[in-house]
Amino acid sequence: MKAQYWRMTVALLLLTLSIATLQFSASPSSAASEVSTTALTYPIVDTGQATCYNSDGTEITCPAAGATFYGQDAQFVGNAPSYTDNGDGTITDNVTGLVWQQSPDTDNDGDIDAADKMSYENAITYCQDLSLAGHDDWQLPAIKQLYSLIDFSGVDPSGYEETDTSRLIPFIDTDYFDFAYGDTDAGERIIDSQYASSTLYVGGDMEQLLFGVNFADGRIKGYGLSLFGQEKTFSVACVRESNNYGVNDFTDNGDDTITDEATGLMWAQEDSDAGMNWEAALAWAQEKNANNYLGYSDWRLPDVKELQSIVDYSRAPDATDPADEGPALDPLFSVSTITNEAGNSDYPYYWSSTSARFQARGDFYYVWYVAAGRAVNNEGLDFHGAGAVRFDTKVEGGPAGEDTERIYNYIRLARNIDSGTVVTPENNHKIYLPIVTRQM
Repeated sequence: MKAQYWRMTVALLLLTLSIATLQFSASPSSAASEVSTTALTYPIVDTGQATCYNSDGTEITCPAAGATFYGQDAQFVGNAPSYTDNGDGTITDNVTGLVWQQSPDTDNDGDIDAADKMSYENAITYCQDLSLAGHDDWQLPAIKQLYSLIDFSGVDPSGYEETDTSRLIPFIDTDYFDFAYGDTDAGERIIDSQYASSTLYVGGDMEQLLFGVNFADGRIKGYGLSLFGQEKTFSVACVRESNNYGVNDFTDNGDDTITDEATGLMWAQEDSDAGMNWEAALAWAQEKNANNYLGYSDWRLPDVKELQSIVDYSRAPDATDPADEGPALDPLFSVSTITNEAGNSDYPYYWSSTSARFQARGDFYYVWYVAAGRAVNNEGLDFHGAGAVRFDTKVEGGPAGEDTERIYNYIRLARNIDSGTVVTPENNHKIYLPIVTRQM
């Protein structure tokens, strides 16, 4: 009897310690991030968005589950950005494991201007030849590696007419990385801070495009390799990679879900099969959870970095190789078809949960989306490439963006695999953490 009593006592003690440990780990801090990235080869860095908004851009208290506008980016805490300045011109990303060149000052003259920018071919050679911090294995980053640095506390300066950029907020952490807006003295626009990746677009009905990340406005676009009859030049940040960061590890679970072991995310195999505005998209996710969709009740609109993580940049609707024709997603995913602005068969844009704003407006009327098909211009031409990341207004009649307006976009639901759910009192945030089995 006494032995049984002690066994029960020890079991209760172990259970109490396990719960306490999980609650401690659930605080939205770097400790939580370290836990969540332990076994992942492609951990996604959080967007940094911490505020909720309604459709007209008004800041709101983050709503509770079941309420209108529940399920947006700020309510889900991911892997908090964490960097180390190595003091030798390099920055280590503690989440991804990537080591970055700190400054795009490629000519080492102490400032960042148009003279530092390079053509695509020269950028590749520059990184291959770079010797920095005792290493010579630098390379031009792939688009998914480059996009890991995006910080969505940034504000798009499009339409900003002043020359003082000190009040602007770029989409990169300037506490660690050197950054400059476009060199207006050299005839550039303030927004011209496009960084080159090594990822060329495999499709398109225009000239050859190179995917780049604009840390001035937050977008991924395909940029032509020439501009006004000359080679287009880009800012350059070289990277050292040792862990194949950005490569997915998809498994078809046979139950209409797809698991990516690399990122720790599960995806619905099918999309919404219908377009809707952003408020309706958030509500649609809640409706699916209420009905225990595919056996789970914690689906959500992915944030824009999570959504971009499943893009397959080796595929496009007009791929040069017919074997790669189709939406810019792995063939494991089912993708709806639409008719685009040019009257051609195409694939949809997918809403994210991440709001966006213009400096000129100062509000969050907009939402980021990822193009599974052609990222078209007003004529329906594939202007920026399948896999582009842009934004549009949340409601019909809202302020227009600079790209072709699509108010009614599709949804691709996501959830965290093997996760415990902890609800914190602040703004009803939900934090998803892997369930960790600890040896006692």
